[in-house]
Amino acid sequence: MRLIVTGGAGFIGSNLILHLYNNYPDLEILNIDKLTYASDISFLSELKQSRRYHFKKLDLVDRNAVKAAVKNWKPDGVFHLAAESHVDNSIQGPEPFILSNVVGTFNILEECRQFWNSDEAEEDLKKRFLHVSTDEVYGTLGETGSFTESTPYAPNSPYSASKAGSDMIVRSYYHTYGMNTVITNCSNNYGRHQHDEKLIPTVIRKALAHEPIPVYGKGENVRDWLYVEDHCKALVEVFFNGSEGEVYNIGGDNEWKNIELVHHICDILNREKGDGPEGDYKNLISFVTDRPGHDFRYSVDASKIKSQLNWQPSQDFDDLLTKTVTWYIERYG
Repeated sequence: MRLIVTGGAGFIGSNLILHLYNNYPDLEILNIDKLTYASDISFLSELKQSRRYHFKKLDLVDRNAVKAAVKNWKPDGVFHLAAESHVDNSIQGPEPFILSNVVGTFNILEECRQFWNSDEAEEDLKKRFLHVSTDEVYGTLGETGSFTESTPYAPNSPYSASKAGSDMIVRSYYHTYGMNTVITNCSNNYGRHQHDEKLIPTVIRKALAHEPIPVYGKGENVRDWLYVEDHCKALVEVFFNGSEGEVYNIGGDNEWKNIELVHHICDILNREKGDGPEGDYKNLISFVTDRPGHDFRYSVDASKIKSQLNWQPSQDFDDLLTKTVTWYIERYG
């Protein structure tokens, strides 16, 4: 079976490729990534000499290049993860988010549809397009409640709006063309390979450098945290066993206020590294002006994927977060 993984040099994509490669020996993988600032191809260096893994530097906004890649590789399925994803960057400059997340998604989706409907495509199995999205398309929650697959979309940033747009395009291809699509909407991921600008790596990096650890507002915003390897297992489960045209929410059942999570990371750093100012990295915490349109709370109801596909998130958050922190301690020297 031949797969395309878009955005495979990014955080979730690189973890997904390693998971697929190590657990499914019959798969061949083409990693398509334009290698933005948030990509790091070195995470996949162990696969460079493998005949089962291939890499193509390509911008999905380049329709002709996408067409050529699809035609040459002849994929049986696609995991589409490529996206601009940092909310702050989307506020400063939204155009790359519209191009990558909307136009890029349309290009890979349409070229796959055309190829899979052509005489060149193998007919032995029905091809599948899995589109990876975010819980941020649902907007924000108050103190109670959770996002379900039927929650109306209400994106509040250019990033989440661009992801909502791409979700709707993928949905339309199932209903209009009968294309075998599935969509996943996940909560905040954590784990190895995440870019420095994201919350958990930022806290660790700033703390180790004895620089102020920035926390928006009063740190009261709430996020549901999902271990990246659990996310990868869920994506594989949806790809192979999910129902056509369906949406699956993937969450960690693991809500934390930002300030409480930052405190927890500092406690782990105190234990694993030491050397915090006056003996405690929490002394570096600095509250900064909240960002525009900052959603208060995300909470994901993952009961559908649990009941239908028998997936469960890991429960030992302390252990997995410690494992994550120690990986970044080594990375940051």
